Amino acid sequence: MLLGTLLVLFLLGGTGPASAHAALRATDPEDGSVLKSAPRDITLTFTESVGLLEDSFRVLDPDGRRLRTGEPEHARGGGAETATVTLPAKLAEGTYTVAWRVVSADSHPVSGAFTFSVGKPSLTTATLDTGPTEDPATKSLYNIARYLAYLAVALLIGTATFMAVCRPPDAPVLHRLLRAGWWTLLGATLALLVLRAPYESGEGPLGALSADSVTRTLTGRPGEVLLARLALLLVAALYLLRLARLRKPFGWAGAALAVGLAVTWAAGEHASAGIQVPVAMTSAALHLLATAVWLGGLTALLVTLYRARLTPAAVTRFSRVAFVSVTVLVVTGVYQSWRGLGSWDALTGTTYGRLLTLKLAAVVLLLAAAALSRRWTARLATVDAETAETVVEAEAAVREKVPEPVGGPSLPAGPEAAPEPSAPVEAGSEQRSALRRSVLAEVAVGAAVLAVTTLLTSTLPGRAEAEAAAGTPAVVGASVTNVPFDVGTPGGHGKVQVTIDPGRVGDNSIEALVYGPDGGVSVVPELRISFTLPAKDIGPVDAELTDKGGYWGNSFLNLPIAGKWEMKVTVRTTEVDQVSETRTVVIR
Repeated sequence: MLLGTLLVLFLLGGTGPASAHAALRATDPEDGSVLKSAPRDITLTFTESVGLLEDSFRVLDPDGRRLRTGEPEHARGGGAETATVTLPAKLAEGTYTVAWRVVSADSHPVSGAFTFSVGKPSLTTATLDTGPTEDPATKSLYNIARYLAYLAVALLIGTATFMAVCRPPDAPVLHRLLRAGWWTLLGATLALLVLRAPYESGEGPLGALSADSVTRTLTGRPGEVLLARLALLLVAALYLLRLARLRKPFGWAGAALAVGLAVTWAAGEHASAGIQVPVAMTSAALHLLATAVWLGGLTALLVTLYRARLTPAAVTRFSRVAFVSVTVLVVTGVYQSWRGLGSWDALTGTTYGRLLTLKLAAVVLLLAAAALSRRWTARLATVDAETAETVVEAEAAVREKVPEPVGGPSLPAGPEAAPEPSAPVEAGSEQRSALRRSVLAEVAVGAAVLAVTTLLTSTLPGRAEAEAAAGTPAVVGASVTNVPFDVGTPGGHGKVQVTIDPGRVGDNSIEALVYGPDGGVSVVPELRISFTLPAKDIGPVDAELTDKGGYWGNSFLNLPIAGKWEMKVTVRTTEVDQVSETRTVVIR
């Protein structure tokens, strides 16, 4: 009966937002480029719309000092998928480091860094620790609140649907479930609202105490969506109180509130950006509603099976509701899977696709558990029908044996009176126990799937990964490649920064700087670089580097054919210690 939950997780990677982050498609200036003149501004282009922060850009000059830049904004004509900042009028010669941080449409912060040079690269490059994308404590608290919000909305909507459709005879225990779901969702939403600003900026939880954090949260789209959710929860509280007092079933007003809550998730997550936004938001809302009806209904069914009497007819009605939920999950899940993956190749060629494949294996287990639950439900219904038929036959037999007195029927009196037949109290107990076990098995498989889902929350979707790769700009002006190395001895590690100018077919100049563990320029006894083009069986071509006093270089490196060349870098740090690393460089 948890099949719907798994379908949500498998086909979409979870109804939660974690499954899709914005990816950097291009930078202007390009990463590692060497420009003849200073740029007027910096522009980033992403695979989906992004939100900007006050500190979205940090630009360091060649000496490591931070530049005074303009306010981050979206590029004119570029839309919400871009971020740009204005640079000072005059930039000195050397290498500049740019650290950036934005919030993707699925509400997750994304950050990174790149470099560009004006005139020529610096002998030393400013080191910039961009830090973690999220503060570990804030990230943990935020993800816990997000997870509790999903569980709570499923419990709230699913229990209400179960009560309205299945009409169980003992409702007080389910009213307690409704209250638990409402309070949990209220607390989780308030926690998300408080933690939103430090989560975006990468600060610790105490960052939520500043006035600027509150203002930034309340004026951003994620904050507005959370405020709308709080308003709907207040209306839902009044609605639930009225129903509890009047003992009426849930109606269209309850359905409208459920739809409104689902829309707050769709409006604040990945469905609100990218391709086919109206269809995607509708699909996401239906997906969440189907999940809530299924998972919350399953919880209500389990509680009723253990804590109250539940007729087989009610179980059968829930089975029908479950079938409808599965149908909705399949239709919306297939669409969202296509939207996230983009191609069949992404199913095996990306981390996102491989995780979805792992979930497919869990689907098989869950299908088996769901089929077993349906079998025991059918058997329980059969036993109930047979018991009811036995009771009817017994009552008929009693009426035949006891003659009806003159003047109309009357109850027999005395110790010899015939007993009133009734259904056996333990009828179907074996089927009920088996049903409980099979439902618990579904819950166990669902818990394992949720563990895999947590991995998807930080995984770039296949479509976004492909778009980012397709949008990678060609090397213009120069090709700069950083090659980390480690010879395995204390202090014997660092990186080699290789610059090939202009990075095109024909004659090129090549310069290589060796950086030590402390980030400063390091002197090594020997540095060799060679190039091989496997596709044309060319090479190795020795770069013939010579020590230029601080760096290694050669002004006459000839690479005759365009393509992906394998660059082998060999660093010797002592007379006996050396290591070789290979990287791919594109020559156009």
